[in-house]
Amino acid sequence: MFVTAVFGAMTGLAVGLLGAGGSILAVPALVFGAGEDLRTAIPTSLAVVALSSLGGVLPRARRRAVWWPVALVFGAAGTAAAFGGAALGRLLPQRWLLLAFAALMVVVGLRMLRGGEERAGACRTREGGVDWRSCLPRSLLAGALVGVLTGLFGVGGGFVIVPALTLLLGLGAQEAVATSLVVVLINSVAGLVAHAGSAGGIDYRVLLVFAGASLAVSIVAARVSTRLEPATVRRWFASVVLVVAAFVAVAAIVDPAALG
Repeated sequence: MFVTAVFGAMTGLAVGLLGAGGSILAVPALVFGAGEDLRTAIPTSLAVVALSSLGGVLPRARRRAVWWPVALVFGAAGTAAAFGGAALGRLLPQRWLLLAFAALMVVVGLRMLRGGEERAGACRTREGGVDWRSCLPRSLLAGALVGVLTGLFGVGGGFVIVPALTLLLGLGAQEAVATSLVVVLINSVAGLVAHAGSAGGIDYRVLLVFAGASLAVSIVAARVSTRLEPATVRRWFASVVLVVAAFVAVAAIVDPAALG
């Protein structure tokens, strides 16, 4: 259970600091750290991500950093798509599902390493606001993509939401992180409902340890996030993601029996 708590803390740290990416560690941590079956790890991961996202949202909501209309549009599109992703995941063998997850981790890690300068998006108004209605189609498309990933892999999708909010809609870095956490929370709950009754279920003892550590750390990390250099944190976390991705891929190829 100590290893479970450590990985839970790492998940909460990433969510609290970046508003994205923490959930990418939850599934491999639950499979290889807590020894769970992949079908059990996915809904457990969704529950953990929902709780840690809530911890990250609370202090930012009090600072009024969340763009609620944008969050609700993304969340609405992702809710329906999460059910489709969950259904697709039930059709895939666990080995291939985990290999696909490792590939997703590589994409996320490389994107974080590359970073990129923030620029104003097409939806930013001259007054400094965001005209989210003019970008509704692209918001719905991005939200649906995130929903599929949530249902399929048990991830929150913040690594897609944050760049979409900054590059497509023109939200600032802190606004994008805060809004992303709301979307992740909505999508995670939808994915959890989509997986309800599936084989495996949730090990609530593991959930309490993992989620407890994740929630506690995410609240603290959200409070100190404005004092740290985002680029440095992002590069460090990207390196961890790439190492874990390599481990997951090798384990899936060499020892598929470990996946349950």
